[in-house]
Amino acid sequence: MTQFTTLCDDLAFPEGPVVMPDGAIVLCEIGAGRLTRIAADGARTTLAETGGGPNGLALGPDGMLYVCNNGGFTWDRTGGGWKPVAKAPDNIGGSIQRVDPATGAVSTLYDRCGNVPLSAPNDIVFDRHGGFYFTDHGHRQGRKVDFGAVYYAKADGSLIREVAYPLVGPNGIGLSPDHSILYVAETSSGRLWAWRIEAPGVLAKAAWPSPTGGDLVAGLPGFQRYDSLAVEAGGNIAVATLRFGGIVVISPEGTQVERIEMPDPYTTNICFGGPDDRTAFITLSGTGRLVSMPWARPGLAL
Repeated sequence: MTQFTTLCDDLAFPEGPVVMPDGAIVLCEIGAGRLTRIAADGARTTLAETGGGPNGLALGPDGMLYVCNNGGFTWDRTGGGWKPVAKAPDNIGGSIQRVDPATGAVSTLYDRCGNVPLSAPNDIVFDRHGGFYFTDHGHRQGRKVDFGAVYYAKADGSLIREVAYPLVGPNGIGLSPDHSILYVAETSSGRLWAWRIEAPGVLAKAAWPSPTGGDLVAGLPGFQRYDSLAVEAGGNIAVATLRFGGIVVISPEGTQVERIEMPDPYTTNICFGGPDDRTAFITLSGTGRLVSMPWARPGLAL
């Protein structure tokens, strides 16, 4: 099993770690409805109370934190771990929130795209133009499942548009090093999709019958459900996988570079930081841990 260092435990289904300029990690605790700051010395403090289910996180060019809030899950705590089950009856609705890391003040930037309410925003990445792409995973409720989508939005609240639809559980999202390709991991199918970016928030579409216009990068064998992802400086895509808990590294051509096993079937997120961006910070959500490990290649900052 992979050797790693546990930086923090007893977290309420952590996801979305972000390395801050001072070296601290800020992450989402979905089960607690809050953002938590973990200092370099391991000290833990609550940065903000977002409510609902803060799921994904990015540091914007303005120094603010941008949160994908899924509105809230119900949970199965059998055995003491964390297992998300479905949309909570008291779900507050999906939204993109802005959080001031200095004060913890929370505001809602978007809760809909036109007349379509956001369902369960999940993961987010900023481009070089100050806008961001994010996935809306959709919710399961009883025998019904929302289709998911990918959106592009501006950080000043002036624009949001749907750029890919429908997907079945879109989750992790990232940009190639030159920002020419958008990657999205689809949880339910265990597939990694790609779109060529023609302009900010404008994606080139593959021909029908690709329902979303995406091109398939990888659909690796075995029951690997894809969660969040991060991109290496050399262009490989590191995807957190569920059930076979770990990180699978995929080349832009779709071949498996390596697979790193982790001891939690809910290995959900990865980001890079540390000296030369060769430290991986990984969330083991089912057991409530943030861990770190050396990485073989430099990663891209989120």
